[in-house]
Amino acid sequence: MRSLVNNGYQPVDSPVDEGTKRHWGFVEKLLLGLTPREYLSQAMKNPLNWVLGVLFAVGFPVIIYRFVFGLGAVTHSSNDYPWGLFLGFGLFVMVPLSASGFLLGTTVELFGRKDFKPIERLGLLNGLLGYFFAVIYLLMDLGQPWRLPYPMVVAWGTAAVLFLVGWHVAVYLTVQIVEVSEAFFEWVHWPMAKIFIKRITIGLTIAGIILSTLHQGALGALFTYAPSKVHPLWYSQEFLWIFFFTSSIYAGLCMLIAVSTVVKKTMAWRCSDEWLKKLDSQTIGLARGASMALITYFVIKVVGIAHDNEWAYLATGWGQWYILELAVGVILPLVVLGYGIRSERVGIVRLGAFIAVAGIVLNRLNTALVTFNWNLYPEIPHLLETIIAVTVFGLYIATYRFILYRLPIVYAWNPLPLEVREKATETAAVPGTLGQHSAAFSDVSLLD
Repeated sequence: MRSLVNNGYQPVDSPVDEGTKRHWGFVEKLLLGLTPREYLSQAMKNPLNWVLGVLFAVGFPVIIYRFVFGLGAVTHSSNDYPWGLFLGFGLFVMVPLSASGFLLGTTVELFGRKDFKPIERLGLLNGLLGYFFAVIYLLMDLGQPWRLPYPMVVAWGTAAVLFLVGWHVAVYLTVQIVEVSEAFFEWVHWPMAKIFIKRITIGLTIAGIILSTLHQGALGALFTYAPSKVHPLWYSQEFLWIFFFTSSIYAGLCMLIAVSTVVKKTMAWRCSDEWLKKLDSQTIGLARGASMALITYFVIKVVGIAHDNEWAYLATGWGQWYILELAVGVILPLVVLGYGIRSERVGIVRLGAFIAVAGIVLNRLNTALVTFNWNLYPEIPHLLETIIAVTVFGLYIATYRFILYRLPIVYAWNPLPLEVREKATETAAVPGTLGQHSAAFSDVSLLD
């Protein structure tokens, strides 16, 4: 696509084909305005599509195998190790990395930081897809997808933290679908639906803050069910939910920096000039917020060790692993981000964000898998379990690209035909037509 755009091709970015003055069809929008043959030709030239195709060719049969023969056929699950990569990575890693949704919604809609408006939709989409695929990983673990609504409508377990997490994720996922649907309604050209979403945005944002805050902490509180299983350095009866919540803040912000970096490098042809122009300043701003969260998280971690008097564990092998996690996953990105912010070197800031994302992945895997049953035998994930986990993550990447190519997330959708905009501009220029002028631009502003 990049070569086509460089040669003057303009992908679909409005409901009307500027050349023929007719509305784009749904299939034409899906194909970005190309014919099926042209689109297929472009897809075949992208090496990532070939990698994903091979991955899906291997992984999808394994997923079918899992649902036919059960969880035991693809994992080493046992009473000692009730969960593996599906929850250890898919749920406990994906959820904190998806915190960008409620963070950007709060920043823009409640705090009024309109300078982050261009990247808000990418933050919301990152949150939506992260939570959606966390549910997909959950289905891989649970099987029987038809029982997924049971905690909501059939069997309530109001005394269980998992019940709280299930409800919060379900409701929050719904909130994020509605928030991202504003871009979808632009794309399908349903202006009244978009106006309705804009009018309830504040309510959705507040609901997102409440729900996300509670379930990010509740995921940490889940481990209080197993006080003797998680290593004491990663476990704290009083602080574990705070660890998970504070770390999710910098995880979501750094994940957004990482994703926007990949978007800029790989699909700049789809980004608007304004989005690209403002990205560097927004990246610095996001990094400032992430740095504050990193400092808070580090201080609380030290307080947690002091409160539980776990200093002696630091002298053990597990203590060295714990110190390495803090040094590489918290202190190093904090130093790199601080240097990048102070010197205004965006490349350094982006490097710090990638390190922070790797650090949060390491922390969640350590808590949920590596140190779980630390005084028993180590559990190595089954090969088929690893293939399924990688396949679902590949599907996550493919879905991300599919949406970014089409919906106006990183580019601006021109909601009105060119001649209508020109007419509104001409009307505004005629003296004595203030009322018409206001009405015309009122329509334009609502749809923008």
